[in-house]
Amino acid sequence: MTDLRELRAGLAAAVRGEVDFGTTARALTTMDASNYRRVPLGVVAPRDADDVAAALSVCRTHGVPVVARGGGTSIAGQATGTGVVLDFTRHMNRLLSLDPRARTAVVQPGLVLDRLQEAAAPHGLRFGPDPSTHSRCTLGGMIGNNSCGSHSVAWGTTADSVRELSVVTAGGERLRPGRGWAGAPAGLRELVDGELARLRTGLPGLPRRISGYAVDALLPEKGADVARSFCGSEGTLGVLTEAVVDLVRAPRARALAVLAYAEEGGAAEAAAGLLPYRPLTVEGMAADLVPSAADLPRGGAWLFVETGGETAAEARARAEAIVRGADVVDALVVTDPARQRALWRIREDASGTATRMQDGTEAWPGWEDCAVPPARLGAYLRDFRALLASHGLHGAPYGHFGDGCVHVRIDFDLLTGPGVARFRRFSEELADLVVAHGGSLSGEHGDGQARAELLPRMYGAETVALFERVKGVWDPDGLLNPGMLVRPAPLDANLRFSVLPREPVDVAFGYPADGGDFSAAVRRCVGVAKCRTTSVAGPAVMCPSFRATGEEEHSTRGRARLLHEMLAGELVTDGWRSTEVRDALDLCLSCKGCRSDCPVGVDMATYKAEFLHHHYAGRRRPAAHYAMGWLPVWLGWVARTRTAGAVNALASVGPLASVVKRLGGIAGEREIPRVAGETFTRWWRGRRAPSGEGAPVVLWPDTFTEHLSPSVGRAAVRVLESAGLRVVLPPTLRLRGRPPVGDARSRSAARLLAARTGRVCCGLTYVSTGQLDRARTVLRRTLDLLEPVLATDAPLVVLEPSCAAALRTDAPELLHDDPRAAHLAERVLTFAETLERYAPDWTPPRLDRPVTGQTHCHQHAVLGDTADRALRAAAGLTGELSGGCCGLAGDFGFEKGHYDVSVACAEDRLLPSVREAPEDAVVLADGFSCRTQLEQLTGVRGRHLAEVLAAALDGEG
Repeated sequence: MTDLRELRAGLAAAVRGEVDFGTTARALTTMDASNYRRVPLGVVAPRDADDVAAALSVCRTHGVPVVARGGGTSIAGQATGTGVVLDFTRHMNRLLSLDPRARTAVVQPGLVLDRLQEAAAPHGLRFGPDPSTHSRCTLGGMIGNNSCGSHSVAWGTTADSVRELSVVTAGGERLRPGRGWAGAPAGLRELVDGELARLRTGLPGLPRRISGYAVDALLPEKGADVARSFCGSEGTLGVLTEAVVDLVRAPRARALAVLAYAEEGGAAEAAAGLLPYRPLTVEGMAADLVPSAADLPRGGAWLFVETGGETAAEARARAEAIVRGADVVDALVVTDPARQRALWRIREDASGTATRMQDGTEAWPGWEDCAVPPARLGAYLRDFRALLASHGLHGAPYGHFGDGCVHVRIDFDLLTGPGVARFRRFSEELADLVVAHGGSLSGEHGDGQARAELLPRMYGAETVALFERVKGVWDPDGLLNPGMLVRPAPLDANLRFSVLPREPVDVAFGYPADGGDFSAAVRRCVGVAKCRTTSVAGPAVMCPSFRATGEEEHSTRGRARLLHEMLAGELVTDGWRSTEVRDALDLCLSCKGCRSDCPVGVDMATYKAEFLHHHYAGRRRPAAHYAMGWLPVWLGWVARTRTAGAVNALASVGPLASVVKRLGGIAGEREIPRVAGETFTRWWRGRRAPSGEGAPVVLWPDTFTEHLSPSVGRAAVRVLESAGLRVVLPPTLRLRGRPPVGDARSRSAARLLAARTGRVCCGLTYVSTGQLDRARTVLRRTLDLLEPVLATDAPLVVLEPSCAAALRTDAPELLHDDPRAAHLAERVLTFAETLERYAPDWTPPRLDRPVTGQTHCHQHAVLGDTADRALRAAAGLTGELSGGCCGLAGDFGFEKGHYDVSVACAEDRLLPSVREAPEDAVVLADGFSCRTQLEQLTGVRGRHLAEVLAAALDGEG
């Protein structure tokens, strides 16, 4: 048995990179994007090839297996292991050189594909293969799996783009595999020479034959290409430390032809016929995977066919030629790059969205990428659908139809014994079906554990025995990634679901999309790792803390993995009291970006609140939870005692402010925001209310508007009344001016709105700090106070996006037993939505100025900004707001220990967008946190859209 202390000490002495045998490091690498889970002994982050060789030497001495890991997005289980995991993303992640003349690049295995593409783009070049995980998958992982991507019909697989490799074998030998037997280990050539006949006849000639070892690349007529034969070996032959890869010339312009067919079979049968047009892509997907709101031509299935050219006209002409030559129900040619990206996003997110059936049922990988000859694809898909039906299973096929490669997630029951048994039976029958159609069990992601057991059905026992002999030449001790490809573990062993609790966990939130099951909510994370994207474009938010730190534990996936292990109880053994889970969640900003940006809708903000609720149950909480979690209480006390002036004066005295911040768990670098001398509701009660006959709208006096920025509330009243609406407030719910005229329903609404008094609160600060019992109490009191409002048709206008999001999502999910919460959520509108819906004929004042700033992260994730965009356009406010998160995120940026990450998040997108904006740009920031972050870090005052419009109405521009 391995002595872990000796192993760890030996690695620490031999390796200059990090050696981590802690619970968190191990938990983060138990899974990849597959159905499998293996618990490693430890994780090593090597700095260079010398470190790799040293780590292998120590592990060889102790007889411990080694697994090379890149982005951890493998779908067949090959990035997991029970020994030592080598993490190449931390240090060996550089682009070493790029030669535009030779069209080559030298890369390290941990380099993310998008970084290579960004470096190559200024030279008009790119790396040909581009999996949908291009923003986080690594070149080492792509070489290990022989990845392909949507452009493989034009540029082939990764093996087609590899020129030379640098490899360290398990025995410590350093080789440089290339063509002409370069870098071959001793004995490999002799093995191949004795099997020439088998290699020439026993391996199918498919463009997407990824299964098994590519031993036929060693045939003399194929140049005896050792580097090519190494591709797709899934880390079982040697450990890659460097690669020389070929680049291709990127077309200057592209067009996208979207071809619609009546059903999937028609699209599949048409795909092969499009190849003579030499398209860049032929991607297929059916209606059961496409969002209902997708802007696609009418049909039941679609092919995405991309064309290239030196000019936009040439690319478009090629796309139009394809449309003319295709027998389609409908078609669309798109040349606008932004619209192309939006359409491609549907396809790229499929690996995540396919994990949920339309009825919400979970679906899983395992048969993610079988490939058949393109001409057989239509027949294969019909047989595949019939096989699914015979087993009572469902799936939504999609993928690289031009190469005959099909991706699919299937609703296997992997939680029960009978379900797992059916998974095995189906897998065996599907393997036979793929072989019957002349196909390959893997067409892109490798065999791993998911399909390696079935390779004899595809190749026969003798060819599989040859693969084992190849493995023996490279790795005679079986040290590298055992259980993969040869001598594999059973396809139904090590399933990651088997360790989760069988009974629902007692939780506070309702988790309606997961049947109330917290385990099912955590299972949502399948590991596609979109949250690990280091640079985002457009309105995307997820995951700001990962982009700030670069650490897996601060990604949505990393946190989900730790929660999974917490539920499993094997690695993380102290359940809700876990300090490892607490520390990983500590830097979660609760931005809710994952709720919308994660393809499977992981909602880490809710999971964090749930965890904090249990973690601190019956225990003393951090000071910040009392200081900022109870902010509505403290500010209400200041308002009642009319001590805002004294509070502001004390906060401006350095030593006193320091004491307050220290006691309250507030970052010393932060300034304490000033409390308004006059609250919004006090201003409201003292104003001369204009008379009006419009529809009543209830303006929500959230804590921030009420006490910290009442100017936003005053501005909203000015604009809403200018639009002809009657504004009332829920605390007094008293209509001012003469009674409304109109029908009986309007008069009844007015009487109900005047019926009761009280204070309302959305509970946001309690939810974000995990004080869920208090949040429920506050929300129930709010619902009691709002009963007269809920009995009318009046909407609730919420100016603070985070409060609106809390009322729309947190309230009904936390009070899942109270139907009034769902009714309240349906009534919540943003400022812009109110004007769009209740004053459609109102014309805002024209400003004709550019805008800058940031769409609030909660607005992006929960509320949407379609109405805001329309309102800005009508006012002549031009330009786009950035995405991301401001980094303050409610109490997060104020909490002690968060300041640096908070600033890094702001520097990611918000602050650069403001600095780079024209001088006359209007700085928009609807959230109080966003405005505070801007002011404290740059001195720039951001404004709510209501303030901008109100100023224009008053002639202040």
